[in-house]
Amino acid sequence: MANRAFITGISGLTLNDAEREFIRAERPWGFILFKRNIESPAQVSTLVAELKAAAGMADAPVLIDQEGGRVARLGPPHWPVYPPGASFGALYDIDPKLGLAAARLSSRLIAADLADLGITVDCLPLADVPVSGADAVIGNRAYGTEPGKVAAIARAVTEGLEQGGVLPVLKHIPGHGRANADSHFRLPTVDTARIELERTDFAAFQPLADLPMAMTAHVVFSALDPAQPATTSATIIEQVIRGRIGFEGLLMSDDVSMNALAGSIAERTAAIVSAGCDMVLHCNGNFDEMREVARETPELAGKALERANRALAARRQPQPVDRQAARAELDALLDRVGTA
Repeated sequence: MANRAFITGISGLTLNDAEREFIRAERPWGFILFKRNIESPAQVSTLVAELKAAAGMADAPVLIDQEGGRVARLGPPHWPVYPPGASFGALYDIDPKLGLAAARLSSRLIAADLADLGITVDCLPLADVPVSGADAVIGNRAYGTEPGKVAAIARAVTEGLEQGGVLPVLKHIPGHGRANADSHFRLPTVDTARIELERTDFAAFQPLADLPMAMTAHVVFSALDPAQPATTSATIIEQVIRGRIGFEGLLMSDDVSMNALAGSIAERTAAIVSAGCDMVLHCNGNFDEMREVARETPELAGKALERANRALAARRQPQPVDRQAARAELDALLDRVGTA
């Protein structure tokens, strides 16, 4: 039987009986972990193995948001702290080659941490281009404010993940940098003209259109679709994400339970699928919501299935890395920002 086109979170540190049966019956394509699911390396490794076993898929994708900076589900005392994206942008301004090297090293080390646990997908890199006056939800997560620089650093981050055997998820397509609100809490609206969006926001994503997966932005772009955010806008998905940007990989929604979206969880899920997203992402582990998502999500088929299979096939075997030497090199590079 085919998997259903959704990725689910779970409630805690272990898989309970109801969740295990839900996974077996509803067949989500993948899973996503949050801090509520993280205690120790041994516990996470066991949980990841349990998720894959319940799914009956040794290669079932397990996702996490491990960017560095303030968005890091893994942290001390068991895992290192990594810098936010803006650090690479600051070093890039001193010397582009060094900025790219630092971005690549950081994501390579993150990938090593994830691979130890069996986590195979990181929701990274960001290609969001923030502007003055925007909500701080992106803030120093971004690599810069110039599209070419953002795309170059995002590519280096991608290379580091891939070298470590971890798949990247490009976010938040077609751009969250101008958002005037945090979409976790309410729906942002961007009133910028299309020609300016194409010059800046969309331009940062175009060089990354070959990435295997991308996550949408819960943002209204009034010049394109004044009624629907990108996640539920067939116009934006077809004309901008698939069209102008040229993204051909697996397109997943941002979290369906975020307050930016309107309606019940079932209504949101149906709208996401109808708009053209390949995959619905549900993160909070609420069991009733999980069942609503499953009821409204089709089995993977057609182009969505092709994209999902192509994404999994893009994962490489990890290359060896000397973590101690790589961390020392990363820290030495970042020290240049403080002394510039």
